[in-house]
Amino acid sequence: MGGFALTVTQLNRYVRSLLEGDGNLVSVFVTGEISNFKNHYQSGHLYFSLKDDASLVKCVMFRQDAARLKFKPQDGMKVICRGRVSLYERDGQYQYYVEDMQPDGAGSLALAFEQLKLKLQKEGLFDEKLKRPLPELPQRIAVVTSDTGAAVRDIISILNRRYPLCEVVLCPVQVQGAGAAESMIGALERLNGIDNIDIIIIGRGGGSAEDLWAFNDENLARAIRRTKAPVISAVGHETDYTICDFVADLRAPTPSAAAELAVPDIARVKDRVNIAYLSILNHVTNKVEALYKRLNDLSQRRVLKNPEYIFDQYILKCDYLSERLNKAFVQIIYENNARFVRLSAALDALSPLKVLSRGYSVVYKDDRIAGSVKELSEKDIVDIRFLDGKANCTVNYIKAEAWVKEEQYEKE
Repeated sequence: MGGFALTVTQLNRYVRSLLEGDGNLVSVFVTGEISNFKNHYQSGHLYFSLKDDASLVKCVMFRQDAARLKFKPQDGMKVICRGRVSLYERDGQYQYYVEDMQPDGAGSLALAFEQLKLKLQKEGLFDEKLKRPLPELPQRIAVVTSDTGAAVRDIISILNRRYPLCEVVLCPVQVQGAGAAESMIGALERLNGIDNIDIIIIGRGGGSAEDLWAFNDENLARAIRRTKAPVISAVGHETDYTICDFVADLRAPTPSAAAELAVPDIARVKDRVNIAYLSILNHVTNKVEALYKRLNDLSQRRVLKNPEYIFDQYILKCDYLSERLNKAFVQIIYENNARFVRLSAALDALSPLKVLSRGYSVVYKDDRIAGSVKELSEKDIVDIRFLDGKANCTVNYIKAEAWVKEEQYEKE
């Protein structure tokens, strides 16, 4: 190539062939800190850089590889990557094509678990206020688990032994591997369409973190929150914790423990019923005895032995009231008569006829009493009223008394 000029494309292609032909760069592990992370949601590719204290390398992770990640990469996270080194011809920049990625320190499953747990916790899905109480005496319990595992046999056995009055509805599902979460979500959705489901138990027996991973599915957690009946999560052993345990209304350390928490012991229920029965019987007996004693006491009363006694009492009371009424009536008549006499005397004293009987008379002009000579004029026709009749007269002359002052007339 020494005597020929290469195009840029040829140069980049040549360098790319050198990088891809180096066996040391075909599959190389690189550790570093993620920076400039971008998730290209349309294509599904991940673009980021890996850096240490002194250097940085551009990285890309294609969709098919990114889909296998069990955690979400983010800036500042230290990771160990496996991939190949090549050159992006268009930009002439070499890149690290990541095919697998693991957190540096914590495992990918543990990291994914913590990431989802933190996300759902911030949304409030684990809030204690959302936890629903279990019914004390459930009539129908649904069990969502594998129908071939030991867990389902233990649950059904304990439920039948402790509380045989309860009906068990088995919902067989896949609890491990691809499609397990979707299988359990479908079962929960079907149970929402069934009436009278009092409790749902969801879980499985023990296993590795990978075996239990379906119970850490985000969609499954949200499906549990949407159920009409309260949910008991019973996944693995006592030391195993899944997202289902946090979002469920109650966590049981094992499937067997879930069955014991779901129903009461029938023997204790019988004891409680017997105690309640004896208490009610004792209360009713005491009540009946008290009522019988009261009835016996009442039957000895005079009024029941001699009913005429009641009428005698009422007759005496009526006589007494009648006498009081008569006295009150007489008193009212007496007082009103005396008042009438007083008012008649007062009225008689004020009567004009009384005045006329003493020799006085009254002068009328135009049917009105003339109280002063000032109201009269010469030639006026007036009527003079006496006790025994009246006279029609003509005024010939008027003379006022000398002792009546002029201003007295003005006032009148």
